[in-house]
Amino acid sequence: MATTGRFLCPNASTKFRLVFPAKYSQPLITPCNFLFLRTHFVNKKHNTHHILLCSNTPFVSTGSTHYEFNDDSSEVELRLELGDESSTITPAQIFVDGTENSLVIKLKLPHQHSSGYLKTLFQTNTLYGFIKPSETIWYIDDAQLVVNLKKQDSELKWPDIMESWESLTTGSIQLFKGTSIFLVGDSTDINHKIARELAVGLGYTPLSTKELLEAYSKQSIDSWVGEEGSDAVAEAECAILESLSSQARTVVATLGGSHGAATRPDKWRHLYAGFTVWLSQSQATDEESAKEEAIAEKMKIKGYSNAEVVVKVSGWDPTYSKTVAQASLSALKRLLLSNKNLPGKKSLYIRLGSRGDWPDIKPPAWDPSSSSSSATNTLAL
Repeated sequence: MATTGRFLCPNASTKFRLVFPAKYSQPLITPCNFLFLRTHFVNKKHNTHHILLCSNTPFVSTGSTHYEFNDDSSEVELRLELGDESSTITPAQIFVDGTENSLVIKLKLPHQHSSGYLKTLFQTNTLYGFIKPSETIWYIDDAQLVVNLKKQDSELKWPDIMESWESLTTGSIQLFKGTSIFLVGDSTDINHKIARELAVGLGYTPLSTKELLEAYSKQSIDSWVGEEGSDAVAEAECAILESLSSQARTVVATLGGSHGAATRPDKWRHLYAGFTVWLSQSQATDEESAKEEAIAEKMKIKGYSNAEVVVKVSGWDPTYSKTVAQASLSALKRLLLSNKNLPGKKSLYIRLGSRGDWPDIKPPAWDPSSSSSSATNTLAL
């Protein structure tokens, strides 16, 4: 027989907080494992002016040997095995706490084990999606604890209860809808490594403009820059990006440094065809300085500041490539959940010729070379 219980909603520690800075600052997301991995992750969403900071390290723990998960459209169900002693467990021993993006489930052990000791059955501060904490219910069903979580977004399919590399790569298929990803930043090597990780996880094709350019020119990028200058290389990369802009399901690593096209605002016409991630190497030592650094960089580095997502990395180590890739997917997921029309809008932008009118897409008759064009209105999307 099922036994109902009570849901406890914490009133103090929220996992996210909103900060409203100056007009032209960009939103930052910092799932902060700086002390362990020496990395900061910053999410930037185009054309909004709030900053979203995550002050806790993403984590998950479970004392249960097994859990089952099911997504039933408007809610998700989590089933935890209570073990051999399930028949003696009462509702008073169960504690379920949560916020919009976190869940903690604990069991108070009887006196013969440890007086007042709470065993953690499940704990995460990175649920795959957002829930309505006040509408969460739980009950004991035979040897299982069943927790029903009401989703804020019933259209979002949860691959798993928590956000992880596996759930992000699986869930991104429904969000990206085949839209490609472009990685920009000062390090060609970092762009390349993260592009490979993302492509493998998503089942996309990994591409590198460095490799394509060197295969075409039969020389290294450094040699090319030495002979013809950075402008020539940037022009050539722009031509490569034009040919790649109409391709679906690719992750493209672009050239880093001043000879890359992405550092130049006038070369972003074809980069806008995909979701852009700026992998920014950071000198920051804490969250606040990382935020200030990102805002300052946006005003200074005009090309990279066009990116829709920024991932700030302090102390690069190739060992953590998947961690940086996961942070990139997490930030992109939040971007797409805030505007589900983005993939369709990107597709329209490509079909109209990637004319450089992103994000205010003009009607088909618009001529980017003529300021006197009569069709200057923005398409309603």
